[in-house]
Amino acid sequence: MGSEEWELYPYIGSQVMEYGPISEDSNDDWNGDVAVSLDAVLPDDLLEKVLSFLPVASIIRSGSVCKRWHEIVHAQRQTWSKMVPQKPWYFMFACSEDAVSGFAYDPSLRKWYGFEFPCIEKSNWSTSSSAGLVCLMDSENRRRIMVCNPITKDWKRLLDAPGGKTADYSALAFSVDRSSHQYTVAVARSNQVPSEYYQWESTIHLYESVTGSWVTPFTGVLLGWRGGDECVICGGILYYLVYSTGVLVNNNEHRHCLVMYDLAARPNHTSLMSMAIPVPCALTCGRLMNLSEKLVLVGGIGKQDRPGIIKGIGIWELHNKEWREVARMPHKFFQGFGEFDDVFASCGADDLIYIQSYGSPALLTFEINQKLWKWSVKSPVSKRFPLQLFTGFSFEPRLDIAS
Repeated sequence: MGSEEWELYPYIGSQVMEYGPISEDSNDDWNGDVAVSLDAVLPDDLLEKVLSFLPVASIIRSGSVCKRWHEIVHAQRQTWSKMVPQKPWYFMFACSEDAVSGFAYDPSLRKWYGFEFPCIEKSNWSTSSSAGLVCLMDSENRRRIMVCNPITKDWKRLLDAPGGKTADYSALAFSVDRSSHQYTVAVARSNQVPSEYYQWESTIHLYESVTGSWVTPFTGVLLGWRGGDECVICGGILYYLVYSTGVLVNNNEHRHCLVMYDLAARPNHTSLMSMAIPVPCALTCGRLMNLSEKLVLVGGIGKQDRPGIIKGIGIWELHNKEWREVARMPHKFFQGFGEFDDVFASCGADDLIYIQSYGSPALLTFEINQKLWKWSVKSPVSKRFPLQLFTGFSFEPRLDIAS
């Protein structure tokens, strides 16, 4: 387990400005405000209450005011569980073989911060986040899984997951109980059956923090369908996006399908395809997310005559196994990405969805409650060569939860 203090570097215009620590006897203005010591006025509990109303970035920076404030900010106190709800941040970085570092976007303050993400060592690791924690799976050793709080830098490595170090396809899902802070990790693996091109063995492995151990409640074979890298836990159900291998799909059927697995009942002798839900239209790719315990699908809409070519992006919400369209990306925003690949990154939490093209650091947000599309402030992530790729994922910034 590791924990260390981190600094915020708000990105303004074309510069990244460092916020350094402020000494106790400093009389300088801080972000336009006069730094006033409240040590002689407020007891600890009231000071904590005041700080809890600030954005999380401001709370972290306030820890540089003096030793007392630093201890209050970095203590694992119940106060932070009652702080003002924070919109999810988005961590963006360029794909490379180096250690991952990048910038985190705060949509509330519309600022980017220089950010060193704990644990993750390569840009192609699988990630899934929930309630302030992020779960990461090593792309080269699929048994190696870690859980961390990216704000406090608290992290730990879980027991190795069952199965081999590699799989043809692996998907990671993560869910945290907001009251108990206990969490569940789900790893769905898909491997082609030897000498059987259209048969794929699908396995679901589950880890629960309350027991600290893994179980494998489901193993089955899919005919004509294979798993991929997209799954999510929502309302106690594991939703898993599977892909047609072509043997059972005619020209009128889609290449994607959604299957479900009840994590409470954990049926072993069942067919995942028996309760499959068709996707709402021909998709070039699909991204699943849990928005306030509602399953949301963000998908690239394929052309009618060429379903593998993207013509737009749609957002749907699942209601009683039926999809309801929430919105479609306006064409001006779709064009704003420039050349948009058939696959893209998209994730979110609460009521906020992020969409990013792998070929560009441009970041678009969609507030699902207000149906509002908005570009983020220009990202400081730079493109070093023409074919460089970018990616990212979202997480909720919280101080009250540990791995």
